[in-house]
Amino acid sequence: MSPVRASVSSSAAATSTSTIFRGNRLTVDSPQPLLDVRGVTLQYKTKDHLITATYRVDFQVFRSERFVVLGPSGCGKSTLLKAVGGYLQPVEGQIRLKDEVIRRPGPDRMMVFQEFDQLLPWRTVKENVLFALNSSGRLTGRTAEEKTRECIAKVNLTKFADSYPHTLSGGMKQRVAIARGMAMEPDILLMDEPFASLDALTRRKMQDELLTLWEGTRFTVLFVTHSIPEAVKVGSRILLLSPHPGQVKAELNGLPPGTDGEARGAFEQRIHAMLFADAVEEEGGHHHG
Repeated sequence: MSPVRASVSSSAAATSTSTIFRGNRLTVDSPQPLLDVRGVTLQYKTKDHLITATYRVDFQVFRSERFVVLGPSGCGKSTLLKAVGGYLQPVEGQIRLKDEVIRRPGPDRMMVFQEFDQLLPWRTVKENVLFALNSSGRLTGRTAEEKTRECIAKVNLTKFADSYPHTLSGGMKQRVAIARGMAMEPDILLMDEPFASLDALTRRKMQDELLTLWEGTRFTVLFVTHSIPEAVKVGSRILLLSPHPGQVKAELNGLPPGTDGEARGAFEQRIHAMLFADAVEEEGGHHHG
């Protein structure tokens, strides 16, 4: 029997694992989804096994949304992002961008990973951003250089344009990666736990900077994380995935800007209860058994 889908606000709480809650999307002026993920099952091979990463996952992302996929480690969220990037094909279902099936990587989707080695170490900040533009053929010559300067300025790295990656902090390297992605003007920016390797203070700062960037350009972002506070802070909508294999448990509206700490904490607790209700029930069952 198919799960019931209900729309709830972020202030409503429910922990039923048999119900998928669908929040109202933020961009009501855009009736067609930019990204449409329909019934996607993903698998990958290890040396000895065939692993099912996600099972019949579906969601839609609309233009200018900050859509967050949240789930525990091993739930297939990073694998899902790779499939949206075109690096992995579903064994079931379809992924469409602007109503076209995604079959391969393309400049309409740019990825930002958590690893700091995604930059070319022998190129400066400016050269790393410029190289992406020149390689794709999107922009060349003076136009590409102007775009590079503009994007480096947006992430507050103008003073470091001629610096090499090894001289930059982790947060600064991630800013370069974001600038490179934005320079390509993709339809959607794919962010795979981009701040997970940073210390807590830098991580919060980078979250703030990402939101400031979004306010200025309203780019579309698909953001993956296992951190509930990060999902609540970054997301305008949040998709909850179950533990392995990842299945949709809920989809919620994010909190409005300026929500006080108490309401934010309560919302985070509700999300935690929804994500881990099965584990709690199972643990309770063992105690009674």
